[in-house]
Parts: sequence; structure tokens; C-alpha cells
Amino acid sequence: MAMTTRQRARLSRGIQYAVLVVVLIALVVLADWNVLFQRVLNPTVAMDQFPGIITVALKNTLIYTVLGFVVGLSLGVVLALMKLSSVAPYRWIATLYIEFFRGVPALLVFLALGYGIPLAFGFRFNHYVTVMIALGVVAAAYIAESLRAGLQAVPPGQYEAARSLGMSHTRAMVTIVIPQALRIVLPPLTNEVILLTKDSSLVYLLGMGVEQYELTKFGREGISSAGAGLTPLMVAGVCYLIITVPLGLLSRHFENKTVRVKKS
Repeated sequence: MAMTTRQRARLSRGIQYAVLVVVLIALVVLADWNVLFQRVLNPTVAMDQFPGIITVALKNTLIYTVLGFVVGLSLGVVLALMKLSSVAPYRWIATLYIEFFRGVPALLVFLALGYGIPLAFGFRFNHYVTVMIALGVVAAAYIAESLRAGLQAVPPGQYEAARSLGMSHTRAMVTIVIPQALRIVLPPLTNEVILLTKDSSLVYLLGMGVEQYELTKFGREGISSAGAGLTPLMVAGVCYLIITVPLGLLSRHFENKTVRVKKS
């Protein structure tokens, strides 16, 4: 007798679950847990990372992320408005910027700001300013595209109503359109903060003192200690998750809220 669609779907799920269970059992059986605990999950080595990994590395990672996001959001708003401008040169400049920085690895931007500008112009930015600009100019390209989509998603009637009430174009955009667009693009903006948090690991390219270490650099320095193994990097990874997992949940909350608003 031929199986129904529901029976085939149930059989397919059962096979997938069985494969997953077999893989997990194989990992448990084949893994050398003694080596893992000594070299990767050593609690003694993990405790040695504190409090420095919190008071220095985690704090700096958050600072770098916030600085980059502030610059990225500010510049992204300007670029999004330029992309939608009726003035052609503004659109060309915004398009060129967005395509360039979306196509160039952030690593090259860090190297250009950290070493190219001092070599070409004879001056060097402050460490935090360099990080802020490097993260910000790359994030701005992605944020601008998200904001452009958000601005276009705002019903035109909102802008027209504001103009009919006597508001200028600038005031209507700043007080009516942009706030609504920001609410629409909150999920992608939250995801951009997650990407910035991970991109902050490129700060090591600039060279830094111990007080400027972020999580990845702190973990890399930790594994150089005798007998440390990979535990410092595991601790650094957990600290990244402390930042990114709540942000991911927040992004999902914004997405669900947006879906509910649209349905209502």
C-alpha cells in the first residue's frame, strides 16, 4: 500500500532524528573527554581568565561595538536619504559608497585606516577613533540599505499628511518618516550590532596595549600561557555569546512584533 503524504513526512522526520541520535552517540563515544577537559574545558585555566576578561576584554568589545554602531547608524541615515534623493549626484555618491564598502573586507578597511592613512598623510588617529571609524564606515553601507528599504516601506501618505500640515521636507522626514522607518528596520539593525560585535575582533590588526584588548585578542594571548590549551578561547567565545544571544532574541522579538503589526 502506498504511503500517504503525512506518513512519508513522518518517516522522513524519524530518519532524520535517528541520524542525529547516531551522530551524537558517535561523538560522545569517540571523543577523548580527558583531553577535552584538560586542553579545552579546563575549569582552573578558565578561572584564571577572570576578572580581566570581563573588566578589560568584554568591556572594550562593548565599547568598540557601540562606537562603530553610532557612526554606522549616523552615516547610514545620511546615505539612505542620499540614495533616495531626487538629486542624481547624491544617488551616485551613495550608491558608489555602499557598493564599495559592501564589497571590500572589513580587514582591508582596518589596515587602510591603521597604516595607510598614517603613511599617506603623516598622522594617526587615536586608537578608539580608528576603531570607531573602521567599524562605522563598513556598517554604514549595510545600515544604509536597510534604512532605504525601511523608508520606502513607510506609506507615502504619512509624508504627504505631514507636508499638508505645513511641515517642511526636512521636518517631515526627521519627525515622521525616519522614526517609522527605524521601527521597521529594528530586526536588521539588531543583526548589524551582532556583526559589529564579531568584527571588533579585527582590532588586533591595529596593535594595542593590554588595556585595549578585546575578547579575541585576550583569548589569543591566554592560549600562549603554558598548559592553557584552548580554554581561554572557549571562555572568550562564551563571552561573545553573552552579547550576541540576547541580541539575537531581541531581533526575533522585533521580527515577531513587526509581523503582528502587519497582520493587525
